[in-house]
Amino acid sequence: MRAALVTEYRKIVTTRLWWVLLLVMVGYMMFIAGFMAWAFTQGGGMGGPTPGGGGEQPDLTPEAVVRTVYTIAVTFGYVFPVVVGALSVTTEFRHQTITPTLLAEPRRGVVLVAKLVAGLVIGVVFGTVATLVTAGTGAGVLAALGEPTFLGEAETWRTLALSALALAMWSVVGVALGTVLTNQVAAIVVLIAFTQFVEPVLRVVLALTSWGKDIASYLPGAAGEAVSGGSFYAEAGMASLLDWWQGLLVLVAYAVVLVVVGRATTFRRDIT
Repeated sequence: MRAALVTEYRKIVTTRLWWVLLLVMVGYMMFIAGFMAWAFTQGGGMGGPTPGGGGEQPDLTPEAVVRTVYTIAVTFGYVFPVVVGALSVTTEFRHQTITPTLLAEPRRGVVLVAKLVAGLVIGVVFGTVATLVTAGTGAGVLAALGEPTFLGEAETWRTLALSALALAMWSVVGVALGTVLTNQVAAIVVLIAFTQFVEPVLRVVLALTSWGKDIASYLPGAAGEAVSGGSFYAEAGMASLLDWWQGLLVLVAYAVVLVVVGRATTFRRDIT
């Protein structure tokens, strides 16, 4: 098992793709976090007079700061770790390196577990970097505007830790999806389409009904946001979130179901 774990980890970190995606994610998160911190402040939500002299707004609580700015990476950036996780499997099938992998380690269950663990490790890297960059940029903009950053609050750091956990779990979900959808192009298209278009639209539509928010809470993106404890969608009234541990269980359930399907199909048939 140890040899399989080391092998799968090296397959990820010895290529350029993972750090290229990491750099793109960093730039994307910096832009969104900075913009949201500025826009939220200019909208009058940080306390003080509203635009147009409409009166005083209540001070923004630490919880609201976390939900609207510091959890941006979980709301919009989870596509990066999930794609990296999926590529760790689909790349092997695209370049046919899966054959020597299984020749070196014939126990397919061991290979699958090693890929999941390696995916979790790289997910921790993506989750930690994305969370720190998002919080750092958001806090920097808030501080520059003379607004409180709430980084001295224990609850804020708890949410940041849970955000990193949520993003790490997304990498595992990506690995699990890759075991089912082994075509690399198809996997990337499905992931980008679902995370950036299908689920956001579905959540908006479900929010228009009395019963839709409860269903939307169990969508994968909403489950990831629940782990962090807040999201832009929840603040906008388009989602109701589960407890953090419930969201984590939902994400784990998605990964388990996909892995079981992948083990029963892709990792069971003959591979040449």
